[in-house]
Amino acid sequence: MEEPYLANSTTISPTHSPSTPPRETSGEASLDYDVVVILAAMICALVCALGLNSMLQCVVRCTRAALAEPAGWVTHRRLNAGLKREDVVALPVATYAAAPQQAPAGCAICLSDFSDGEKIRVLPACGHRFHVVCVDTWLLSHCSCPTCRRRLSPHGAEAPLEMAVAP
Repeated sequence: MEEPYLANSTTISPTHSPSTPPRETSGEASLDYDVVVILAAMICALVCALGLNSMLQCVVRCTRAALAEPAGWVTHRRLNAGLKREDVVALPVATYAAAPQQAPAGCAICLSDFSDGEKIRVLPACGHRFHVVCVDTWLLSHCSCPTCRRRLSPHGAEAPLEMAVAP
């Protein structure tokens, strides 16, 4: 027996019953969806592999440096570590007073302007000013000025600059 000719070239499900309308199967649409899912999974795997590769290269590089010159590596790490709390507290603190007819100065760490009477810390190596809380947090984990990256000595070897508090 011949199958009936359908004008739109779709197939009718073999489980078709007279009470339900014929169900069309679209193999092309499901194929496109499968290809998209597979491509997305492959791209995700590629990104993860590249990230893992970068991380492992960093670990290998640091390990080689630590094994090749352990004393130099430890010295380098110590030089880039933050200052001790007593050294940070010993840095000068001033009270901010805005100069008339000048734009207000601000803290480069929190990006807010200083207000009159506010306590600020002036770094002796470069003269940059910051809120006490902001720069203390920074200096406990870094040994340099957040603005110019000039190294601060924990022993106060730098000659202190004139502490002009007004901008």
